[in-house]
Amino acid sequence: MKQSRTHNCGELRLADVGKQVTIVGWLETTREVGSNFAFLVLRDYYGTTQVVVENEEMMRVVKPINKESTISVTGTVRERESKNPKLPTGDIEVVPEQIQVLGKCIHNQLPFEINKSREADENTRLKYRFLDLRNPAVKSNIVLRCQVVAELRRLMTEKGFLEITTPILTSSSPEGARDYLVPARNHPGKFYALPQAPQQFKQLLMTSGFDKYFQIAPCFRDEDARADRTPGEFYQLDMEMAFATQEDVLSTLEDVLVPVFQKFGKYKRISAAPFRHIPYKEAMERYGSDKPDLRIDLEIQDISDVVQGCGFGPFEGATVKAVAVDNFTQARKWIDKLLSDVEVQTGNKACWFKVDDTGAITGGISKFLGECGDALKEKLNLKPGSFVCMAAGKKAAAQKTAGVIRTLLGRRVPGHFDEEQYALCWIVDFPMYEIGEESGALEFCHNPFSMPQGGLKALEEAEGNTEKLLEINADQYDLVVNGYESASGAVRNHDPEIMVKAFQMVGLGEDAVKAKFPAMYNAFTYGAPPHAGAAPGVDRLIMLLTGEESIREVITFPMNKNAQDLMMGAPSTVEQKQLDDVHIKLNVEQ
Repeated sequence: MKQSRTHNCGELRLADVGKQVTIVGWLETTREVGSNFAFLVLRDYYGTTQVVVENEEMMRVVKPINKESTISVTGTVRERESKNPKLPTGDIEVVPEQIQVLGKCIHNQLPFEINKSREADENTRLKYRFLDLRNPAVKSNIVLRCQVVAELRRLMTEKGFLEITTPILTSSSPEGARDYLVPARNHPGKFYALPQAPQQFKQLLMTSGFDKYFQIAPCFRDEDARADRTPGEFYQLDMEMAFATQEDVLSTLEDVLVPVFQKFGKYKRISAAPFRHIPYKEAMERYGSDKPDLRIDLEIQDISDVVQGCGFGPFEGATVKAVAVDNFTQARKWIDKLLSDVEVQTGNKACWFKVDDTGAITGGISKFLGECGDALKEKLNLKPGSFVCMAAGKKAAAQKTAGVIRTLLGRRVPGHFDEEQYALCWIVDFPMYEIGEESGALEFCHNPFSMPQGGLKALEEAEGNTEKLLEINADQYDLVVNGYESASGAVRNHDPEIMVKAFQMVGLGEDAVKAKFPAMYNAFTYGAPPHAGAAPGVDRLIMLLTGEESIREVITFPMNKNAQDLMMGAPSTVEQKQLDDVHIKLNVEQ
């Protein structure tokens, strides 16, 4: 069998001059110079090579070929007169003796220029993703993804973890997001669910006697898209360890992730392990977020006691948080834009004042702060040229609004944002419970399978007292990288008695626990080991490594913001027979 190519389009060099070669790829450009002379650029996965047509016969072959057709070129390598030092193959060119069309592009007009596809409308890019991926700049993210996943597998295997795949069709369980449901043809009225995470299966593996498990796991959640979250499906490095503590998991992930950031990251600086541990409550107080971007050097301060009674209505009886910056020179229009952006992102208003060159408090709400001005300057260590932006309200709202203020000020005021690094930390000691924003009832804050700190005793002592239940922390932890939650995990609740009691607090009795989690509950009654784990998000990790602002840039075939696959036409309608087979009757307006 004859080889389709002797070399790829990225490997020919001066040492190959004089050789007869066959290269194949996509016709990137054709530049005609006169009637019998043209320059062609042939592109494949590995690079590009210039082909020079110099006779009438070859020109007749080339003229009708549209760009992006796949062709085969057989010819002789020669040294270029005008070299291109920017290309690995820039010292040579191929003079063709035969050009053959392998796959014809029938379109004279492409939806976008391949090498400029990133400038095109996103929906157009996603509809023609197979063309978008021909752009070397787009393809490089996918290549990096493959390399990172291979490195993660290598490092986890070296640490003694077994890669075990878990089921995709499973039962619905309360993981915190909406399930994707799959009707069961042989069981009318019943449904499988695509797993939001392999949570139960990996815990069952620990009860089965496996010591260390991992997989690059597909997860499915019916939730809205964000810049750092894709709708539908995503992948995570799922891992679990038997007879393990929180520190066992954290140190393992530090050993795995630091080399990955060092080897593949866009930035050369990375936090040294062990990463800083920040309790949840401290993170909310100092940064206004459980995902603090530690590249910003600003912190939030509580001024509630200082400003009470100053006469400014929103401060009375409220929690008041402030963020101060020095050497502030921005104009009033800049300040108005800041306040507007804070309100858009939080739904809450912010206020401000500044200190002029004489040390006097001016601007914004300064007229209300006369009596407490000196105390404020001392509390916030203000100097001439300082600017203070504040948020007031209930504690949680004031914290979160101040967190947005901190981020916007840190990024917009020069000197407070050290972007060229990976700043990693662990957020620990999350609350076990919270009051749901929609339900108004007690709910699990993070992961319902986590071990409450203090165990059964803590739950029994707080039972019936909502305030005490809200004070219980769980052995839960998040890895935060540059302001993004990049992994989440916990020490698991492996004791059936503690599990039942924990669910009772949110209104689910023992029968409900047994019904919703039959396999896990049953397994735990047969002697379960203490175990712990976590799951770094692969897609988000790649996004951080590449420095991309949208997670869709690092996913091979992503959906758009509306959870649509424009290339494949999904979701789509199906035939009535398909619905009948799975016993479904639609109730939608046509």
